[in-house]
Amino acid sequence: MNSWPEKTDADTRRFAEMVSSHQGWKLNGDPAFLETLIRGLTANFNRYGYYLCPCRDTAGSRERDQDVICPCVYCPPDLEEYGHCFCALYLTEEFSASGKEPSGIPERRPERLIP
Repeated sequence: MNSWPEKTDADTRRFAEMVSSHQGWKLNGDPAFLETLIRGLTANFNRYGYYLCPCRDTAGSRERDQDVICPCVYCPPDLEEYGHCFCALYLTEEFSASGKEPSGIPERRPERLIP
């Protein structure tokens, strides 16, 4: 049994909405894709006790995963350079308004941190 209260997808959606609102970002506008990301974040929280990026592997501990706890430390530079984060959960307002589809972007996480 986990020592943290489990989250629902609704809890996670509120978290993502709060982050995007606070940062001036937008959530991915594709409802099915967004739901997949929300479910992944929820599953990771319920498994590990923190919102681990749903598109990255865990190092197995909160300390080693600190850089990829959502929103990860790579999110702001990805948004600045590409208009969206690695997993495309968060988009800049400009990218969101452009109607473009997020595309793959290079992994910024150093290999030494990737399990």
